[in-house]
Amino acid sequence: MKKILSVALVAALAGGSLAAQAYEKGDMIIRLGATTVDPDADSDAINLPGVPTLRADVEDDTQLGIIPAWMITDKIGLELLAATPFEHDISVGGKGVGDIDAGSTKHLPPTLSLQFYPLGGNSGWQPYVGVGVNWTYFFDEDVDGELKDALGAILGAEKASLSLSDSWGLSAQAGVDIPLGNQWGINLAVWYIDISTEAKLKTDVGTVKFDVDIDPWVYNIGVFYRF
Repeated sequence: MKKILSVALVAALAGGSLAAQAYEKGDMIIRLGATTVDPDADSDAINLPGVPTLRADVEDDTQLGIIPAWMITDKIGLELLAATPFEHDISVGGKGVGDIDAGSTKHLPPTLSLQFYPLGGNSGWQPYVGVGVNWTYFFDEDVDGELKDALGAILGAEKASLSLSDSWGLSAQAGVDIPLGNQWGINLAVWYIDISTEAKLKTDVGTVKFDVDIDPWVYNIGVFYRF
């Protein structure tokens, strides 16, 4: 995703940008694009009887980002990061233990950001930075057959289920709108979001709880339309 962002930025620089009206108070901006959640995951130790210490990891996923923004003033905006549901594969592993496919989860991570546009009120490129708050809702958690087999062999468990608690956290972002005319243009953006959850792995022989810090970098490359 980082390479795609770089290529898009180089292309925009090479082609230049067409004249565009300045962002002004009351403008509505809709950004649509490929949004990637790339976790920088870390978890507490997962302690199971007779098993070396395990830790969880979370894979990335890309979905359609739908990101509306409203200009409160020429330089201050309010933006909501929304997207179609992300789905992440989860694995566990540790010293002396190969990675095991543990399961998967879906989530929605709406993030509301207050933004500052230093060039607001001027035509041309519109860089911005923002800070905000995130709420992540996890659902459709599933335990992979590979983990079920391992739990059965080690613990004698016949059933297993996984649940993840919702998360509230802060976020920071930076981005730029590159106009390709009066209303359309290219958007490049990145967020860092604090997402932490408590995972509960429940079996018919016991339950294990452990915290997981997902803390993803989120990237968007797409287009915008200004009303």
